[in-house]
Amino acid sequence: MHITQLQGANLRCFTEFYLTPVPGVNLIVGENGAGKSSLIEALHILGYGRSFRGRVRDGLIQQNHPQLQLVVHWKNAKGLPQQAGLQHSGASWTARMNGEPQDNLSLFCQEFPILTFEPGSHALITGSSDNRRRFVDWALFHVEPDFIHVWRRFNRVLKQRNALLKTQPSAQALSAWDLEFAETGEQLGQFRQNYLNALYPEMCAIAARMVPEYEAFALNYQHGWKHDQVRLLDALRLNFVRDMQTGYCGVGPHRADWQLTLGETLTQQHFSRGQGKLLALAALLAQARHFYAVKGFWPILCFDDLASELDNRHFQLVTEVLSESNGQIWITGTESDPTLKNRFTDSQLFHVEHGRVA
Repeated sequence: MHITQLQGANLRCFTEFYLTPVPGVNLIVGENGAGKSSLIEALHILGYGRSFRGRVRDGLIQQNHPQLQLVVHWKNAKGLPQQAGLQHSGASWTARMNGEPQDNLSLFCQEFPILTFEPGSHALITGSSDNRRRFVDWALFHVEPDFIHVWRRFNRVLKQRNALLKTQPSAQALSAWDLEFAETGEQLGQFRQNYLNALYPEMCAIAARMVPEYEAFALNYQHGWKHDQVRLLDALRLNFVRDMQTGYCGVGPHRADWQLTLGETLTQQHFSRGQGKLLALAALLAQARHFYAVKGFWPILCFDDLASELDNRHFQLVTEVLSESNGQIWITGTESDPTLKNRFTDSQLFHVEHGRVA
């Protein structure tokens, strides 16, 4: 899959823009503040329905305009040409795909498997567990057909159970919700564990190349309850008093996390920002390879300011791994950084200046 045309209007500093990318590497260069990241945002919106820099309504739409507009042409995994358009006001959206109106944003975004890496993506490793759950759930949304139904059921039950807890119910009143919570929660946790088990060997291989100074690399998944000791239903009953006191559910897959360890003792809490970025990159590239192994085609890879916080040695290691992908890649960088052009000689180059693309 690769995008053949991307155009938009009323997106930050762009009154309008138009690009014709190549199936391989597309470099977007320009000075700081020129609007390079906004083009990556446009792609991200197609894949996620939102920006990676906050809500659509928070400065993404150009002032004095009611909505942003995106039109994209692409070739799907079978090589067939496709076309879609999306209008977003921040409060509402409309979309069409191949001339047909779309009424489900999730299904619309499912057509655009896009993995984005931006300056804040080191939070995947060093930030909160929310980031790591979203990372796993994005992949499962695309590669596991039954996942979205289980995920929606669980989140619906979680919301209703939490609302009931605030009324100080009896244990019997909670029991009906506990059964469905436990059933869907166990399924959701198993989906996530199976995915991380499949991802781990690929992540190890890539991390060993990109962070070769560390020999040992371990990944530990935590279900959100003592999974190896009790079933989720039993964990809910044991945690009943505490849930009543706090007013929300304290155990379950909504509390799940996965942790990385380098060497024997270096854990996520001790990683530097640079180490966090390299390991987050390794996780994302492993996710892309796993996606290819399951789906038979590569997701679109977007990297905003890829070279920042990486020394020349590690940047070279990253680009060597990237060069092995047959998917479409988008990378932004400053004009003053010659490493991009030197590392990716066979590429399409776009220059951004004052809200214009050439």
